[in-house]
Amino acid sequence: MLPVDLPGTVRDALLAPLVDHHCHGVRRDDLSRAGFELLISAGGVPAPPGTTHFDTPSGAAVRRWCAPLLDLEPHAPPAVYLARRAELGAGEVNRRLLAGAGVVAFLVDSAREDADLLSAAETGRHGGAAADELVRIEEIERDVASTAQLAVDYLDSLGEELAGRAARAVGVKTVIGPLCGLDLDPARPARGAVIAAANRRLADPKEPLTDPVLLSYLLWSGIDVARERGLPVQFHTGFGAPGTLRTDHPADPSAGHGLGNGLGLGHGAGVGHEAGAGHAAGTGYGAGLGHGAGIGHAAGIGHGLARAAEPDRADPAGLGRFAAALQPLGVPMILLHPYPFHRQAAHLAGAFPHVYVDAGLALPHLGAGARVMDELLELAPFHKQLFSSGCHGLAESAYLGALTFRRALAAALAARLGSGEWSTADAARVAHMIGSGNARRIYRL
Repeated sequence: MLPVDLPGTVRDALLAPLVDHHCHGVRRDDLSRAGFELLISAGGVPAPPGTTHFDTPSGAAVRRWCAPLLDLEPHAPPAVYLARRAELGAGEVNRRLLAGAGVVAFLVDSAREDADLLSAAETGRHGGAAADELVRIEEIERDVASTAQLAVDYLDSLGEELAGRAARAVGVKTVIGPLCGLDLDPARPARGAVIAAANRRLADPKEPLTDPVLLSYLLWSGIDVARERGLPVQFHTGFGAPGTLRTDHPADPSAGHGLGNGLGLGHGAGVGHEAGAGHAAGTGYGAGLGHGAGIGHAAGIGHGLARAAEPDRADPAGLGRFAAALQPLGVPMILLHPYPFHRQAAHLAGAFPHVYVDAGLALPHLGAGARVMDELLELAPFHKQLFSSGCHGLAESAYLGALTFRRALAAALAARLGSGEWSTADAARVAHMIGSGNARRIYRL
Protein backbone atom coordinates (compact mmCIF):
# COMPACT_ATOMS: atom_id res chain seq x y z
CA MET A 1 0.00 0.00 0.00
CA LEU A 2 2.77 2.46 0.91
CA PRO A 3 5.06 3.50 -1.96
CA VAL A 4 8.33 3.61 0.02
CA ASP A 5 10.20 1.64 2.67
CA LEU A 6 9.91 3.22 6.09
CA PRO A 7 10.92 2.36 9.65
CA GLY A 8 8.40 0.11 11.36
CA THR A 9 7.13 2.75 13.79
CA VAL A 10 6.50 5.23 10.97
CA ARG A 11 4.80 2.58 8.88
CA ASP A 12 2.58 1.62 11.81
CA ALA A 13 1.67 5.26 12.37
CA LEU A 14 0.68 5.70 8.73
CA LEU A 15 -1.43 2.54 8.72
CA ALA A 16 -3.14 3.34 12.03
CA PRO A 17 -6.89 4.09 11.87
CA LEU A 18 -7.71 7.57 10.58
CA VAL A 19 -10.31 10.14 11.58
CA ASP A 20 -12.04 11.26 8.38
CA HIS A 21 -13.12 14.69 9.55
CA HIS A 22 -15.10 15.61 6.43
CA CYS A 23 -17.05 13.26 4.20
CA HIS A 24 -20.51 12.72 2.75
CA GLY A 25 -22.84 9.75 2.41
CA VAL A 26 -22.37 7.16 -0.32
CA ARG A 27 -24.99 5.59 -2.54
CA ARG A 28 -26.87 2.65 -1.07
CA ASP A 29 -28.34 1.47 -4.37
CA ASP A 30 -26.85 -0.48 -7.26
CA LEU A 31 -25.63 1.82 -10.02
CA SER A 32 -25.71 1.48 -13.77
CA ARG A 33 -22.50 2.12 -15.66
CA ALA A 34 -23.80 5.54 -16.64
CA GLY A 35 -24.62 6.38 -13.04
CA PHE A 36 -21.25 5.17 -11.79
CA GLU A 37 -19.36 7.14 -14.43
CA LEU A 38 -21.19 10.33 -13.54
CA LEU A 39 -19.89 9.95 -10.00
CA ILE A 40 -16.27 9.52 -11.03
CA SER A 41 -16.34 12.34 -13.56
CA ALA A 42 -14.95 15.80 -13.07
CA GLY A 43 -17.99 17.62 -14.39
CA GLY A 44 -20.84 15.30 -13.50
CA VAL A 45 -21.84 14.97 -17.13
CA PRO A 46 -21.61 11.99 -19.49
CA ALA A 47 -18.34 11.42 -21.30
CA PRO A 48 -18.26 12.50 -24.97
CA PRO A 49 -19.51 9.87 -27.42
CA GLY A 50 -17.05 7.06 -27.86
CA THR A 51 -15.18 7.84 -24.62
CA THR A 52 -15.44 6.86 -20.96
CA HIS A 53 -14.78 8.50 -17.61
CA PHE A 54 -12.74 5.45 -16.71
CA ASP A 55 -10.06 7.08 -18.88
CA THR A 56 -9.40 9.68 -16.19
CA PRO A 57 -7.11 9.68 -13.14
CA SER A 58 -10.10 8.82 -10.96
CA GLY A 59 -11.21 6.00 -13.22
CA ALA A 60 -7.71 4.54 -13.38
CA ALA A 61 -7.40 4.72 -9.58
CA VAL A 62 -10.66 2.83 -9.12
CA ARG A 63 -9.47 0.03 -11.38
CA ARG A 64 -5.99 -0.12 -9.81
CA TRP A 65 -6.73 0.20 -6.13
CA CYS A 66 -10.38 -0.70 -5.56
CA ALA A 67 -10.52 -3.79 -7.79
CA PRO A 68 -8.57 -6.01 -5.35
CA LEU A 69 -11.09 -5.29 -2.59
CA LEU A 70 -13.76 -6.74 -4.87
CA ASP A 71 -11.64 -9.90 -5.45
CA LEU A 72 -10.39 -8.71 -8.85
CA GLU A 73 -6.90 -8.27 -10.24
CA PRO A 74 -5.52 -4.72 -10.24
CA HIS A 75 -6.37 -2.80 -13.41
CA ALA A 76 -9.49 -4.89 -14.07
CA PRO A 77 -11.31 -3.66 -17.18
CA PRO A 78 -14.22 -1.31 -16.45
CA ALA A 79 -16.86 -3.82 -17.57
CA VAL A 80 -15.37 -6.51 -15.34
CA TYR A 81 -15.16 -4.13 -12.38
CA LEU A 82 -18.76 -2.98 -12.73
CA ALA A 83 -20.03 -6.52 -13.26
CA ARG A 84 -18.34 -7.64 -10.06
CA ARG A 85 -19.68 -4.60 -8.24
CA ALA A 86 -23.21 -5.49 -9.36
CA GLU A 87 -22.69 -9.14 -8.41
CA LEU A 88 -21.67 -8.24 -4.87
CA GLY A 89 -24.38 -5.61 -4.48
CA ALA A 90 -24.07 -2.08 -3.16
CA GLY A 91 -24.29 -3.11 0.49
CA GLU A 92 -21.35 -5.50 0.31
CA VAL A 93 -19.30 -3.13 -1.85
CA ASN A 94 -19.88 -0.31 0.63
CA ARG A 95 -18.88 -2.50 3.55
CA ARG A 96 -15.68 -3.66 1.89
CA LEU A 97 -14.54 -0.26 0.72
CA LEU A 98 -15.55 1.76 3.78
CA ALA A 99 -14.00 -0.78 6.11
CA GLY A 100 -10.96 -1.05 3.85
CA ALA A 101 -10.32 2.67 4.25
CA GLY A 102 -9.09 2.02 7.78
CA VAL A 103 -11.08 4.82 9.38
CA VAL A 104 -11.95 4.83 13.06
CA ALA A 105 -14.40 7.75 12.90
CA PHE A 106 -16.35 9.37 10.06
CA LEU A 107 -17.57 12.96 10.46
CA VAL A 108 -20.37 13.14 7.94
CA ASP A 109 -22.00 16.12 6.28
CA SER A 110 -25.31 14.44 5.53
CA ALA A 111 -26.84 17.83 4.64
CA ARG A 112 -30.25 17.35 3.15
CA GLU A 113 -31.56 13.87 3.88
CA ASP A 114 -31.32 11.73 0.76
CA ALA A 115 -32.78 8.26 0.78
CA ASP A 116 -30.22 7.17 -1.81
CA LEU A 117 -27.27 8.01 0.47
CA LEU A 118 -26.13 6.28 3.63
CA SER A 119 -26.75 8.31 6.77
CA ALA A 120 -23.95 9.09 9.18
CA ALA A 121 -24.94 6.17 11.41
CA GLU A 122 -25.10 3.80 8.44
CA THR A 123 -21.73 5.01 7.20
CA GLY A 124 -20.25 4.15 10.55
CA ARG A 125 -21.85 0.70 10.64
CA HIS A 126 -20.70 -0.16 7.12
CA GLY A 127 -17.17 1.03 7.89
CA GLY A 128 -16.94 -0.56 11.34
CA ALA A 129 -16.30 2.88 12.79
CA ALA A 130 -17.82 5.61 14.91
CA ALA A 131 -19.74 8.33 13.06
CA ASP A 132 -20.89 11.83 13.91
CA GLU A 133 -22.66 14.58 12.02
CA LEU A 134 -21.59 17.95 10.71
CA VAL A 135 -24.21 20.71 10.54
CA ARG A 136 -24.31 22.63 7.26
CA ILE A 137 -25.74 26.05 7.99
CA GLU A 138 -26.96 26.77 4.44
CA GLU A 139 -29.02 23.60 4.53
CA ILE A 140 -30.72 24.68 7.75
CA GLU A 141 -31.40 28.11 6.27
CA ARG A 142 -33.07 26.54 3.25
CA ASP A 143 -35.42 24.55 5.49
CA VAL A 144 -36.30 27.63 7.56
CA ALA A 145 -36.87 29.81 4.49
CA SER A 146 -39.26 27.26 3.01
CA THR A 147 -41.67 27.57 5.94
CA ALA A 148 -41.25 31.07 7.42
CA GLN A 149 -43.85 33.71 6.60
CA LEU A 150 -42.35 36.83 8.15
CA ALA A 151 -38.78 38.10 8.39
CA VAL A 152 -38.85 38.15 12.20
CA ASP A 153 -40.13 34.58 12.32
CA TYR A 154 -37.46 33.57 9.83
CA LEU A 155 -34.66 35.04 11.97
CA ASP A 156 -36.00 33.55 15.21
CA SER A 157 -36.49 30.13 13.66
CA LEU A 158 -33.04 30.22 12.10
CA GLY A 159 -31.39 30.68 15.47
CA GLU A 160 -33.48 27.95 17.07
CA GLU A 161 -32.83 25.45 14.28
CA LEU A 162 -29.10 26.13 14.26
CA ALA A 163 -28.89 25.57 18.01
CA GLY A 164 -31.03 22.46 17.88
CA ARG A 165 -29.08 20.82 15.07
CA ALA A 166 -25.70 21.77 16.56
CA ALA A 167 -26.63 20.02 19.78
CA ARG A 168 -26.36 16.70 17.92
CA ALA A 169 -23.24 17.54 15.90
CA VAL A 170 -19.47 17.70 16.32
CA GLY A 171 -18.90 20.57 13.90
CA VAL A 172 -20.52 23.39 11.92
CA LYS A 173 -19.94 23.75 8.20
CA THR A 174 -20.42 26.48 5.61
CA VAL A 175 -20.23 26.60 1.82
CA ILE A 176 -20.38 30.37 1.66
CA GLY A 177 -17.39 30.54 -0.69
CA PRO A 178 -19.09 29.43 -3.91
CA LEU A 179 -22.18 31.46 -3.00
CA CYS A 180 -20.61 34.87 -2.53
CA GLY A 181 -16.84 34.36 -2.33
CA LEU A 182 -14.48 34.13 0.63
CA ASP A 183 -13.38 37.75 0.74
CA LEU A 184 -15.78 38.28 3.61
CA ASP A 185 -16.52 41.52 5.40
CA PRO A 186 -15.69 40.67 9.02
CA ALA A 187 -18.29 43.08 10.39
CA ARG A 188 -21.64 41.73 11.50
CA PRO A 189 -24.44 43.12 9.33
CA ALA A 190 -26.83 45.68 10.80
CA ARG A 191 -30.22 44.44 12.00
CA GLY A 192 -32.15 46.60 9.55
CA ALA A 193 -30.14 45.34 6.60
CA VAL A 194 -30.70 41.76 7.73
CA ILE A 195 -34.47 42.20 7.99
CA ALA A 196 -34.60 43.79 4.55
CA ALA A 197 -32.55 40.89 3.14
CA ALA A 198 -34.79 38.38 4.90
CA ASN A 199 -37.86 39.91 3.28
CA ARG A 200 -36.22 39.59 -0.13
CA ARG A 201 -35.32 36.00 0.66
CA LEU A 202 -38.85 35.03 1.67
CA ALA A 203 -40.21 36.48 -1.55
CA ASP A 204 -38.49 33.62 -3.42
CA PRO A 205 -37.22 31.05 -0.88
CA LYS A 206 -36.60 28.28 -3.42
CA GLU A 207 -33.77 30.15 -5.09
CA PRO A 208 -30.21 29.53 -3.85
CA LEU A 209 -29.19 31.96 -1.13
CA THR A 210 -26.67 34.41 -2.58
CA ASP A 211 -27.47 37.65 -0.72
CA PRO A 212 -24.17 38.65 0.98
CA VAL A 213 -25.96 40.37 3.87
CA LEU A 214 -28.04 37.32 4.72
CA LEU A 215 -25.12 34.95 4.17
CA SER A 216 -23.01 37.04 6.54
CA TYR A 217 -25.79 36.95 9.14
CA LEU A 218 -26.14 33.20 8.69
CA LEU A 219 -22.41 32.64 9.06
CA TRP A 220 -22.17 34.74 12.21
CA SER A 221 -25.22 32.95 13.62
CA GLY A 222 -23.51 29.63 12.98
CA ILE A 223 -20.31 30.88 14.58
CA ASP A 224 -22.22 32.02 17.67
CA VAL A 225 -23.72 28.57 18.03
CA ALA A 226 -20.32 26.95 17.47
CA ARG A 227 -18.80 29.14 20.16
CA GLU A 228 -21.50 28.28 22.65
CA ARG A 229 -21.04 24.55 22.09
CA GLY A 230 -17.27 24.52 21.58
CA LEU A 231 -17.49 23.37 17.96
CA PRO A 232 -15.18 24.10 15.01
CA VAL A 233 -16.44 25.67 11.77
CA GLN A 234 -15.50 24.13 8.43
CA PHE A 235 -15.12 26.35 5.36
CA HIS A 236 -15.28 24.87 1.87
CA THR A 237 -12.46 26.30 -0.19
CA GLY A 238 -10.53 25.59 -3.36
CA PHE A 239 -10.85 22.23 -5.02
CA GLY A 240 -14.36 21.18 -4.07
CA ALA A 241 -16.14 24.47 -3.79
CA PRO A 242 -18.19 24.59 -7.00
CA GLY A 243 -19.98 21.33 -6.33
CA THR A 244 -20.52 21.24 -2.63
CA LEU A 245 -23.87 22.86 -2.05
CA ARG A 246 -27.31 21.37 -2.19
CA THR A 247 -30.51 23.23 -2.93
CA ASP A 248 -33.87 22.38 -4.36
CA HIS A 249 -32.51 22.90 -7.87
CA PRO A 250 -31.46 19.61 -9.43
CA ALA A 251 -29.37 21.42 -12.04
CA ASP A 252 -27.75 23.74 -9.54
CA PRO A 253 -24.01 23.36 -8.89
CA SER A 254 -24.97 22.54 -5.34
CA ALA A 255 -26.24 19.10 -6.20
CA GLY A 256 -23.25 17.50 -4.57
CA HIS A 257 -20.10 15.98 -5.92
CA GLY A 258 -18.73 12.59 -6.71
CA LEU A 259 -15.26 11.14 -6.93
CA GLY A 260 -14.20 13.53 -9.66
CA ASN A 261 -15.64 16.71 -8.21
CA GLY A 262 -14.34 20.02 -9.38
CA LEU A 263 -11.19 18.95 -11.22
CA GLY A 264 -9.10 21.60 -12.86
CA LEU A 265 -9.71 24.75 -10.90
CA GLY A 266 -6.36 25.66 -12.35
CA HIS A 267 -3.12 26.75 -10.79
CA GLY A 268 -4.34 30.30 -10.27
CA ALA A 269 -3.75 31.68 -6.86
CA GLY A 270 -3.33 35.33 -7.64
CA VAL A 271 0.06 36.47 -6.39
CA GLY A 272 0.00 38.89 -3.51
CA HIS A 273 -3.48 38.46 -2.06
CA GLU A 274 -3.51 39.88 1.43
CA ALA A 275 -4.41 37.53 4.25
CA GLY A 276 -5.42 40.39 6.53
CA ALA A 277 -3.80 41.75 9.67
CA GLY A 278 -0.67 42.37 7.63
CA HIS A 279 -0.13 38.72 6.64
CA ALA A 280 0.76 38.03 3.01
CA ALA A 281 -1.07 35.09 1.56
CA GLY A 282 1.81 33.47 -0.30
CA THR A 283 2.77 33.32 -3.93
CA GLY A 284 0.57 30.53 -5.25
CA TYR A 285 1.10 29.36 -8.83
CA GLY A 286 0.10 32.39 -10.83
CA ALA A 287 -3.23 33.45 -12.17
CA GLY A 288 -5.57 31.88 -14.65
CA LEU A 289 -8.01 29.03 -14.80
CA GLY A 290 -5.47 26.44 -15.90
CA HIS A 291 -6.76 22.92 -16.53
CA GLY A 292 -10.28 23.27 -17.66
CA ALA A 293 -12.10 25.64 -15.30
CA GLY A 294 -13.51 22.79 -13.14
CA ILE A 295 -17.26 22.93 -13.48
CA GLY A 296 -18.07 20.90 -10.41
CA HIS A 297 -20.45 17.99 -10.27
CA ALA A 298 -23.72 19.19 -11.47
CA ALA A 299 -23.70 20.58 -14.97
CA GLY A 300 -25.54 23.56 -13.57
CA ILE A 301 -27.08 25.59 -16.35
CA GLY A 302 -25.77 29.15 -16.35
CA HIS A 303 -25.46 29.59 -12.61
CA GLY A 304 -23.30 26.51 -12.16
CA LEU A 305 -20.93 27.36 -14.99
CA ALA A 306 -20.54 30.90 -13.76
CA ARG A 307 -19.59 29.71 -10.30
CA ALA A 308 -17.10 27.18 -11.68
CA ALA A 309 -15.50 29.76 -13.94
CA GLU A 310 -14.64 31.94 -10.93
CA PRO A 311 -12.13 29.83 -8.99
CA ASP A 312 -10.80 32.89 -7.19
CA ARG A 313 -14.05 32.91 -5.20
CA ALA A 314 -12.73 29.82 -3.41
CA ASP A 315 -9.30 31.30 -2.59
CA PRO A 316 -8.97 31.17 1.22
CA ALA A 317 -6.58 34.15 1.16
CA GLY A 318 -9.73 36.26 1.23
CA LEU A 319 -10.52 34.92 4.70
CA GLY A 320 -7.63 36.76 6.34
CA ARG A 321 -9.64 39.66 7.75
CA PHE A 322 -12.43 37.34 8.84
CA ALA A 323 -9.95 35.02 10.56
CA ALA A 324 -8.48 37.99 12.42
CA ALA A 325 -11.96 39.05 13.58
CA LEU A 326 -12.78 35.52 14.70
CA GLN A 327 -9.56 34.92 16.60
CA PRO A 328 -10.68 36.53 19.92
CA LEU A 329 -13.70 34.19 19.99
CA GLY A 330 -11.51 31.10 19.93
CA VAL A 331 -13.66 29.26 17.38
CA PRO A 332 -11.53 26.92 15.23
CA MET A 333 -11.70 27.59 11.46
CA ILE A 334 -10.97 24.57 9.26
CA LEU A 335 -10.14 25.19 5.59
CA LEU A 336 -11.25 22.18 3.57
CA HIS A 337 -9.48 20.92 0.42
CA PRO A 338 -8.01 24.32 -0.58
CA TYR A 339 -6.01 23.16 -3.64
CA PRO A 340 -4.88 24.97 -5.80
CA PHE A 341 -4.77 27.57 -3.04
CA HIS A 342 -3.22 25.26 -0.46
CA ARG A 343 -0.22 27.53 0.07
CA GLN A 344 -2.50 30.41 1.04
CA ALA A 345 -4.46 28.12 3.35
CA ALA A 346 -1.25 26.83 4.91
CA HIS A 347 -0.11 30.40 5.47
CA LEU A 348 -3.33 31.21 7.32
CA ALA A 349 -2.95 28.07 9.43
CA GLY A 350 0.51 29.24 10.40
CA ALA A 351 -0.48 32.86 10.98
CA PHE A 352 -3.56 32.32 13.14
CA PRO A 353 -3.79 30.01 16.16
CA HIS A 354 -7.36 28.95 15.41
CA VAL A 355 -7.02 28.11 11.67
CA TYR A 356 -6.52 24.54 10.41
CA VAL A 357 -6.15 22.96 6.97
CA ASP A 358 -6.41 19.65 5.14
CA ALA A 359 -5.47 18.42 1.67
CA GLY A 360 -8.78 16.61 1.30
CA LEU A 361 -10.17 15.99 -2.15
CA ALA A 362 -7.00 17.05 -3.93
CA LEU A 363 -5.02 13.92 -3.11
CA PRO A 364 -7.18 11.30 -4.87
CA HIS A 365 -7.34 13.44 -8.01
CA LEU A 366 -3.76 14.61 -8.47
CA GLY A 367 -0.84 12.67 -9.78
CA ALA A 368 1.23 15.11 -7.74
CA GLY A 369 -0.63 14.55 -4.49
CA ALA A 370 2.65 13.93 -2.69
CA ARG A 371 3.78 17.41 -3.75
CA VAL A 372 0.71 19.01 -2.20
CA MET A 373 1.26 17.11 1.03
CA ASP A 374 4.95 18.06 0.99
CA GLU A 375 4.11 21.74 0.59
CA LEU A 376 1.60 21.64 3.44
CA LEU A 377 4.28 20.12 5.65
CA GLU A 378 6.64 22.92 4.61
CA LEU A 379 4.20 25.73 5.36
CA ALA A 380 1.65 24.74 8.00
CA PRO A 381 2.28 23.64 11.59
CA PHE A 382 1.93 19.89 11.89
CA HIS A 383 -0.62 20.26 14.68
CA LYS A 384 -2.81 22.31 12.30
CA GLN A 385 -3.27 19.65 9.60
CA LEU A 386 -5.99 17.00 9.31
CA PHE A 387 -7.12 14.16 7.08
CA SER A 388 -10.37 14.08 5.12
CA SER A 389 -11.49 12.02 2.15
CA GLY A 390 -14.29 14.39 1.11
CA CYS A 391 -16.03 11.28 -0.22
CA HIS A 392 -19.48 11.53 -1.76
CA GLY A 393 -21.65 9.13 -3.69
CA LEU A 394 -19.19 6.25 -4.09
CA ALA A 395 -17.57 4.20 -1.35
CA GLU A 396 -14.59 4.08 -3.70
CA SER A 397 -13.99 7.74 -2.94
CA ALA A 398 -13.66 7.03 0.79
CA TYR A 399 -11.21 4.22 0.18
CA LEU A 400 -9.13 6.16 -2.34
CA GLY A 401 -9.10 9.25 -0.12
CA ALA A 402 -7.55 7.28 2.73
CA LEU A 403 -5.18 5.37 0.47
CA THR A 404 -3.82 8.41 -1.34
CA PHE A 405 -3.45 10.32 1.93
CA ARG A 406 -1.33 7.56 3.40
CA ARG A 407 0.77 7.22 0.25
CA ALA A 408 1.32 10.98 -0.11
CA LEU A 409 2.25 11.42 3.53
CA ALA A 410 4.54 8.36 3.36
CA ALA A 411 6.45 9.86 0.43
CA ALA A 412 6.80 13.21 2.18
CA LEU A 413 8.00 11.60 5.40
CA ALA A 414 10.43 9.33 3.57
CA ALA A 415 12.07 12.34 1.93
CA ARG A 416 12.60 14.01 5.31
CA LEU A 417 13.92 10.84 6.88
CA GLY A 418 16.24 10.19 3.96
CA SER A 419 17.76 13.66 4.18
CA GLY A 420 18.20 13.40 7.93
CA GLU A 421 15.88 16.36 8.42
CA TRP A 422 13.59 14.39 10.74
CA SER A 423 14.07 11.55 13.16
CA THR A 424 12.01 8.38 13.04
CA ALA A 425 10.18 9.51 16.17
CA ASP A 426 9.37 12.87 14.54
CA ALA A 427 7.91 11.19 11.46
CA ALA A 428 5.78 8.75 13.46
CA ARG A 429 4.48 11.52 15.71
CA VAL A 430 3.50 13.74 12.76
CA ALA A 431 1.75 10.84 11.01
CA HIS A 432 -0.33 10.19 14.12
CA MET A 433 -1.15 13.88 14.55
CA ILE A 434 -2.36 14.46 11.01
CA GLY A 435 -4.07 11.09 10.63
CA SER A 436 -6.18 11.24 13.77
CA GLY A 437 -4.72 13.07 16.76
CA ASN A 438 -5.42 16.61 15.63
CA ALA A 439 -9.02 15.80 14.69
CA ARG A 440 -9.63 14.09 18.03
CA ARG A 441 -8.45 17.22 19.81
CA ILE A 442 -10.30 19.79 17.68
CA TYR A 443 -13.61 17.90 17.50
CA ARG A 444 -13.32 16.56 21.06
CA LEU A 445 -13.77 12.97 19.95
